[in-house]
Formats: sequence, structure tokens, C-alpha cells
Amino acid sequence: MELEKLKEKLRKYKKEDIIITDHAELQAFTRDVDLEEVKKNVINPTRLVYAKKQEAKHKKEEKYDCYFAYSKHLYHRYAIAINGKIIIVTIIKINRDWQKAIG
Repeated sequence: MELEKLKEKLRKYKKEDIIITDHAELQAFTRDVDLEEVKKNVINPTRLVYAKKQEAKHKKEEKYDCYFAYSKHLYHRYAIAINGKIIIVTIIKINRDWQKAIG
């Protein structure tokens, strides 16, 4: 799926439609990432610069590995699943050149 199509899809959701797993919540806490900021990034994906579709276990589910850029050296990486709701499975905050990480 093309990046712009994913952005359009994400914009259709509201904060209430986002579920953050316990694992992702713990990762956010450990890495000092604000969960409200994560939700804002997902429903208003202006920072989304790269997304790779992953294999989903269920037919009605889509999975993506998403990169949200803050600067050349700071980005958030979220593993998300979409199945009527948006499930944030993993949250990673990385301080290094993101272009090399996804290249």
C-alpha cells in the first residue's frame, strides 16, 4: 500500500479508536514517549515518512511498520495493526539517522 493511501486511512480514525497494548505502553514509558503524542501521530500522520506492510495473521487485519520523523536524527517507529481499530503493538524512539535505518 502506498504511503499516501495509508495516511488517508489513518486520518479516518479518532483517538478513541486507538488501542495501545501493554507491551507498547511499557516501551513508551521506558523510552519517555508520550502516549498522547503517539495517538496524535497516528490520526494526523503528517510526520509519517515511511511505512512497510507486514504479513497479518487474520484476513481482516492489516499490519504496518511505521516511521514518524521529527528530524533527520530523531524518529518514532510504531508497529500497528488495523482491524476496525488501530492497535499500537510496539513503540520505539530512535535517535539516529532514520534514512539509513529504512534504506
